[in-house]
Amino acid sequence: MKLIKHKNTNTISIYLVGALIFLTQFIFSQNSNIKIKPITSVIIGAQQFDKYIPKLKNKRVGIITNITGVIGNISIVDTLIKLNVNIKVIFGPEHGFRSNSEAGEKVKSNIDSKTGLRIISLYGSNKKPTKKQLKNIDVLIYDIQDVGVRFYTYISTMCYAMEACAENNKEFIVLDRPNPNGFYIDGPVLENNFKSFLGLHHVPIVYGMTCGEYAQMANSEGWLKNQVKCNLSIVNLINYDRSASYELPIKPSPNIPNSHAVILYPSLGLFEGTIISLGRGTSFPFQVVGHPKYSNSFFSFSPKASIISQQPKYLNQICFGLDLRKDTYIISHPRKLNLIWIKKLYLDLNQFDFFNDNFNYHAGNSILKEQIKNNVTEEEIRKSWQNDIETFKKIRKKYLFYLDF
Repeated sequence: MKLIKHKNTNTISIYLVGALIFLTQFIFSQNSNIKIKPITSVIIGAQQFDKYIPKLKNKRVGIITNITGVIGNISIVDTLIKLNVNIKVIFGPEHGFRSNSEAGEKVKSNIDSKTGLRIISLYGSNKKPTKKQLKNIDVLIYDIQDVGVRFYTYISTMCYAMEACAENNKEFIVLDRPNPNGFYIDGPVLENNFKSFLGLHHVPIVYGMTCGEYAQMANSEGWLKNQVKCNLSIVNLINYDRSASYELPIKPSPNIPNSHAVILYPSLGLFEGTIISLGRGTSFPFQVVGHPKYSNSFFSFSPKASIISQQPKYLNQICFGLDLRKDTYIISHPRKLNLIWIKKLYLDLNQFDFFNDNFNYHAGNSILKEQIKNNVTEEEIRKSWQNDIETFKKIRKKYLFYLDF
């Protein structure tokens, strides 16, 4: 057989190689390894004293923070006191100020033993600073490490505080921090019927914004109560990479102990509204899921009482389930929530009352529960979110301080 050389062979080869490179890049961009950067690669808002200390001169200052509000390994409260900032009061969110209170546990107001300052809890019956509590301050600072999930309650605390400042003519300063789940947007958008402290606004479960960006959006879009606008300023991040996750120096809450738990939290948080244990009472919370009656597994764990989890679900019982600590989802993140796990455990345990009343408040609607019950495909479930997500993205785009992914 005679080999006939086509005169355009080189051109065709170039096109084929180009197409292959494009396809490879597309696949990689859709399902690539997540960069996990050290938080020290970013200059956080709290470090930029020249941007906000002048605003505090001759002012009476309140601060909303917790154990994550650190500069290096020193609390921002201790740092500002050394800089002669006149701090009058500390407001503590869920889990407290220097404490490790359990999720959902009411945190008492008290006195900080190190500084002698009064700590006012903003979790429990008092979620919003009152006029009386703000009477002796001129400006309120917010400095908390968030994880970028709608039902993680710190952003609700922030927005309630912004409302209070607007209503009482106080300044509000957000010291921005990286969002370790800021590299994607996904999940159902909150519906009005399910507004609560687990979600105040029409945003997806994962919204892809820093707390500073979120504060600007809530303020400018008129999302605060009665559409009030607070006197808001934000100290932006320097060198923030939104396409990356970040290794946090301090766990953001007692049961989110490491980067794996941070990345899994948006998906596993949905299990909070079910009969499933999330590994509280073990050394790997939010990295496993299980139930005593789950039989389709060889992996097991047994929750024990601890300082940070005194009454974990299924205390001292053997739970069988899924060990996600080495799941490919953590490294080759698809940039979307994982629904496979909750669908799987529901199908295997559907003879039990799998969901509780809290689920719809975590999901933000009543539809997701019915979709899971009816074994709707993951693809179809996602399609039901898309119009609302696209609407949110148009709003979000107006308030981004940093390069989008």
